[in-house]
Amino acid sequence: MTNSYRVLLYYKYVTIDNPEEFAKSHLDFCKELGLKGRILVAEEGINGTVSGTVEQTDRYMAAMKEDPRFADMWFKIDEADKNAFKKMHVRPRKELVTLRLEDDIDPTQLTGKYLNPQDFYKQMQAEDTVVIDARNDYEYELGHFRGAIKPEIKSFRELPQWIRNNKEMLEGKKILTYCTGGIRCEKFSGWLVKEGFEDVSQLHGGIVTYGKDPEAKGQLWDGQCYVFDERIAVPVNQVEHVVVGRDYFTNEPCERYVNCANPECNRQFLTSEENEHFYMRSCSHECRTHERNLYVKEYGLTEEQIAAKLKAIDEKNKVTAG
Repeated sequence: MTNSYRVLLYYKYVTIDNPEEFAKSHLDFCKELGLKGRILVAEEGINGTVSGTVEQTDRYMAAMKEDPRFADMWFKIDEADKNAFKKMHVRPRKELVTLRLEDDIDPTQLTGKYLNPQDFYKQMQAEDTVVIDARNDYEYELGHFRGAIKPEIKSFRELPQWIRNNKEMLEGKKILTYCTGGIRCEKFSGWLVKEGFEDVSQLHGGIVTYGKDPEAKGQLWDGQCYVFDERIAVPVNQVEHVVVGRDYFTNEPCERYVNCANPECNRQFLTSEENEHFYMRSCSHECRTHERNLYVKEYGLTEEQIAAKLKAIDEKNKVTAG
């Protein structure tokens, strides 16, 4: 059975005059085609993930390539059995990826060396090489390259300062960076070069391309790759699957993400379906007892039921602590 839908992942650093006007007209165009997804537009370029039928995505790619600005844009294509998004959004932004540098990096002028999946695979195993994950912590926790450094950051804009605080671990090393589709590494690797690091390379096409390469076969990747759509996670390693994710509550192997039921928290964490219900899909006691807890509303829990659940959780925590 062939999949009748596709997910397109793409970006292009290129000058776009009046991003607000472009975003408005592009949204109309995408809706006319029947696409769903999320696209960011800035003066520095475009970054998008869209999904639709094979016919819809073919029409979209053909139309984009007719525009001289996007004629050589690389579309990374995933087959799917349904739409990966519920709605279509096209939004103007100041930056395609939020680094907020005082002196911004233009990837068309400065970036690290590109390594294809086969060369990246070989270089990862070479001496004096460090691999830096340029993504956020929750992305790393679901899956990452074996031995890759996990910067202790919550957002991409924190990465430069983290590097400056840990500069000694990178001095004299060959530096490899990677991210989901490549766009974050375009700026991050260029920033590393500008900071004075001499040997900086990035995984061309990102993790999603690495996982499809017929030679690299996704090797040395453990876990799954976090994606920003309804799928949440996609496989990478074609040879072996090693689960690295851990249940937030029990530390058992887990690859299932949920959002905290407290909308004012909304933290993403890994947990089994059983633990999701036991802990009321909430990351803490404060979130479980929050007046806006969505789990309570979703299941229509009474005050007595809530009290019983909280008591069971408390008793379990005492046993675990003991």
